[in-house]
Amino acid sequence: MIFIRLVHTAIELSDWSSKIDDPDTGAHAWFAGVTRRKTTTASGAVRITKTLHYQAHESMAETQLRQLAEQAKQRHSLAAVVIVHRLGEVPIGQASVLVGCSSAHRSDAFAALPWMMDRLKADVPIWKRETYMDESTEWIHP
Repeated sequence: MIFIRLVHTAIELSDWSSKIDDPDTGAHAWFAGVTRRKTTTASGAVRITKTLHYQAHESMAETQLRQLAEQAKQRHSLAAVVIVHRLGEVPIGQASVLVGCSSAHRSDAFAALPWMMDRLKADVPIWKRETYMDESTEWIHP
């Protein structure tokens, strides 16, 4: 099973956890990417984040997220994959992305999460604008 969603509201794990249930799996793994308050720049300076804002080419992003999930299922022997990405404003402490998977064994589920996040950040047309406490903004590219 594959579940892909782009949402404009808060992402709650409890809304998605049953999507990877399978009586033949022994591992459920989740990753939530959450807006943090402090950002360290390439020069080492610390900037205080006020909020993040995500935009996407939605139809293309959904297609690429589905392809990514299908690749992850094959590559890591997964039974199910959930990818939920929030669009619009994401305040400090709230999730921007939730990725989950189930597999027969934990090693496959553990290996799949960073692989999916790295591919998502590199390939999927979702863009992040960071607004700092001084009201300056910056588009962030992974």
